[in-house]
This record gives sequence, structure tokens and C-alpha cells, in this order.
Amino acid sequence: MNLDAINALTPAAFVRTFGDIAEHSPWVAEAAAALRSYASRAAMVDAFQTVLAQAPRAQQEALIRLHPDLAGKATLAPDSRMEQAGAGLNTLTAEEMTRFTDLNTRYKERFGFPFILAVKGATKHQILDAFSNRIHGGREEEFLTALAQVMRIIRFRLEERVDG
Repeated sequence: MNLDAINALTPAAFVRTFGDIAEHSPWVAEAAAALRSYASRAAMVDAFQTVLAQAPRAQQEALIRLHPDLAGKATLAPDSRMEQAGAGLNTLTAEEMTRFTDLNTRYKERFGFPFILAVKGATKHQILDAFSNRIHGGREEEFLTALAQVMRIIRFRLEERVDG
């Protein structure tokens, strides 16, 4: 979609088109719609990321908790399914699935939210390495890392949908 068309959308149409960019959190698109008109795709990405960065902590945490487990059994949103498949998470061996399940469980017990990594361009081995390294961090550090990863996911998703 090109920027002229995006800038011409009504707020409701904008949310219908981009409300799923931030995992099950259309409030991000609602607030980003108010920051139009966008001069570039980068400006649009920045608007979405700014909305998330300036949101109250409770709202940020709620968005993070809405993300699916990596390689989990939950029904995934179309973007998440495509991103995880691109990283090979839909073709895990039984041993790899067991490792992901264990790490997902331990991570959520430790931090209270799912492990988040923008998996685009990553392999399942890189994801497991990041998982193994980050599970030992502190909660605040991990919260900030998760928020930064959500912002990367937003950028990747907008880059897929918006003409550059």
C-alpha cells in the first residue's frame, strides 16, 4: 500500500488495515493514525514505535503478554504464523519442540510474560541461543528487551505492507 492511500484512510479504515500490526493491540494503530500524515514509511514506523514507547507501562506489559509462545501450540495470528514458519519453527524435531516448550515455560514463570524475539531472518538455532542467554537476565532488562523486540516486529510488519 502506498503512503498517499494510507494518509487518506479514515481513522476507522486505518485501524482495520493496521490494527493487527501490534499483536492483538489495535490501540497502537488507533494512536498512530492520529499522528498522520506520514512523509515516508520510516515515519510511519516511527509513529507506531513512538506510540508504544510512550504508552503506560501497564499497557506495554499487556501487549507483551499477548504475544504467542515461540513454537507454541496456540493458534497464531497470520503474521506470527508466517514469521515463525520463516524461521523454521513449524518444522521442529520432537527434541527441539521439547526444548522450546521447556524454555517457554521457564521463561514465563521467571518473567511473567512470553519470550519475544523478532524472528525474521533468524534460524531456529539462533532463536534457541537467544532464548538460552536471555532466560538468565533480570526482569527489568528483559522487559526492555521484549519491548525493543516488539518494536522490531512492528517495523518488519509495516515494511512488508507499506511501499518503501
